[in-house]
Amino acid sequence: MSLESVINAFQFGQLEKHVQDHLKNVYATLGLALLSCAVGGYTFVFTNIIGGGLLLLSVIASIGLVVWLIATPPTPENQNKRFGILMGFSLTSGIGMGPLLDRAIELDPTLVPTAFLATSMVFICFSLAALFNNDRKYIALGGTLMSGLMWLLLLSFMNIFFGSQLLFQVYIYLGLFIMCGFVLYDTQLIVEKRRQGSDDFIGHALDLFIDFINIFRRILVILMDNSSKKESRRRRD
Repeated sequence: MSLESVINAFQFGQLEKHVQDHLKNVYATLGLALLSCAVGGYTFVFTNIIGGGLLLLSVIASIGLVVWLIATPPTPENQNKRFGILMGFSLTSGIGMGPLLDRAIELDPTLVPTAFLATSMVFICFSLAALFNNDRKYIALGGTLMSGLMWLLLLSFMNIFFGSQLLFQVYIYLGLFIMCGFVLYDTQLIVEKRRQGSDDFIGHALDLFIDFINIFRRILVILMDNSSKKESRRRRD
């Protein structure tokens, strides 16, 4: 493979110009949503203005905002409104993750940036794999991934009663695997939707934001679990 062919590949020459432009808007919006989410998490962890009651309200607001965003038609007149809703949803999502971030920082301040870096690498790799693939095979994963979500819900419900560490581990690692699959699925679906005329870059950024955050949560939990085990072994020794 020549250097020129490698360069052309990373310019996504296999994608139409309007699809490339759309992806630029999607990923720019995703970046702003992640920044808003980080502000929400920072607000919870490093200030004292959010208590338990406000945390619950932020979770309720997060649910309400995502429903509002989905219910708002993606018309040009609603673009600024929907963008504001997405930023509000990402902000409250960051606040909702505050307790998890707080606990991780207590264990080891490096866990959060490490989890973010690992999530970014995973997300980028799976996104590129989806964009470089031209046969749209990952769109066929939709049914399997939805079934996987149902299994995750069942495992979560079962673990309420059993409190099993094994079930918890299966839930976390299986969830991580499924969410990586959603990056493949959603990325190719976004490309295909744009080819069919949809230019809803805000709704498409929402899909990828949810994928990114779910991967981040699970990687952070895995790192926290490993850190706790290392600390326990150190104390025993």
